[in-house]
Amino acid sequence: VIQADGGMLCTAINAVTLALIDAGVPMKEFVCACTAGFIDGTAVLDLNHVEDNMGACVPVALLPKCQKIVTLQMDSKLKIEEFGQSMEIAMDGCKKLHQ
Repeated sequence: VIQADGGMLCTAINAVTLALIDAGVPMKEFVCACTAGFIDGTAVLDLNHVEDNMGACVPVALLPKCQKIVTLQMDSKLKIEEFGQSMEIAMDGCKKLHQ
């Protein structure tokens, strides 16, 4: 990694998925990953390094067609409402990435 600006886990998950697709490995569904968080009372998608350090960050990997979460990580505390909003925008981001 020459320069990291946040989202390393999600970047790695998406890169592996693309590598498997490129290699022709048959998969029932693709894994898509996005990072969401809550900064100053606002839910934010695709946090950079500075934003990641400002608030709570929730990386999510999703199987978009069947709506199954395959990875979820939360290293800081969020209120249940904030977590719900973060999860919602992260899952929406994964679905858009899949399109």
